[in-house]
Amino acid sequence: MKPINLKQKHTKFDKQWHPHQIATVDDMQVILAKIKGEFVWHSHENEDELFQVIKGTLYMQFRDRTEVVKEGEIIVVPKGVEHNPKTKNGEEVHLLLFEKQNTAHTGDIQHEMTQTEYPKI
Repeated sequence: MKPINLKQKHTKFDKQWHPHQIATVDDMQVILAKIKGEFVWHSHENEDELFQVIKGTLYMQFRDRTEVVKEGEIIVVPKGVEHNPKTKNGEEVHLLLFEKQNTAHTGDIQHEMTQTEYPKI
């Protein structure tokens, strides 16, 4: 039960698209990630995901539109909704995510960017 400094935790890793767990809340995990470029289209059949932009601008692509999520804003992707996070112009974006501990990184999609373990920092 101590404060967690998000900026300080973001300095502990450089790898992009590789989530790091910083806390758990019941069956949820609190994750930090750095992203740059485009991820992979995927969905999570049984889990919602919450993305908060700590630094930069996130472009959350859905099949019918793209939502722009700015620093200090959140977006919730409901279970079953196909999505693809991306950044633009070479910008690295820092994120905080809340999701169930059993949420697969890329849902049912296996891709070279898929991570199966999230380091705890």
